Amino acid sequence: MKAAEFDPACQACPRLSGFLREVKGQHPDYHCRPVAPFGDSAARLLVVGLAPGMHGANATGRPFTGDHAGILLYETLFACGFSTAPVSMQMDDGLQLVNCRITNAVKCLPPQNKPLGSEIRECNAFLQQELQSLPPASVVLALGGIAHRAVVAAMGKRQVDFPFAHGAEHDLAEGKILLDSYHCSRYNTQTRRLTPLMFRQVFERAKQLLR
Repeated sequence: MKAAEFDPACQACPRLSGFLREVKGQHPDYHCRPVAPFGDSAARLLVVGLAPGMHGANATGRPFTGDHAGILLYETLFACGFSTAPVSMQMDDGLQLVNCRITNAVKCLPPQNKPLGSEIRECNAFLQQELQSLPPASVVLALGGIAHRAVVAAMGKRQVDFPFAHGAEHDLAEGKILLDSYHCSRYNTQTRRLTPLMFRQVFERAKQLLR
């Protein structure tokens, strides 16, 4: 697998590109294209999510913007000093990230928010490039198991050596630390599998590692 620059016109996955065309027909004003990473290009914290949400990033064109999962994420980023505002609603709202960038393991909206393994692998070249571009002594914060496994694959590591667990830390070498968190999805927050305090503690740990 070769690293690749993000391609806003990518149509490498037929199922995803076809689904995006369907959604665009239903919602003509939605972004409905691959969603670019958002944030500081020189950031030492890279937050990796799963994929754009139907009425969130797929609509707005910015990761975790406009959907339920983004509520807790941007509140926490602001509380920990990684964002200039606690609410992210649209591309032109003026919010900026500080020493932080947000991306997704899969850049296009998948049906039922469930990408296929082949789609995750196809998109992994973009994630690999993002990881290679990180400065020394960086932290990669994976939101959920799929994002975690995508990071491990992009770094060329063995999955068995890097088990996912909330709050777990993994040395990726090359001066990079992988930090795990449960995904800030509606299901996880409503069932209290992930509480605001748990999420805040992970980001506070990221701050400590960056120091």
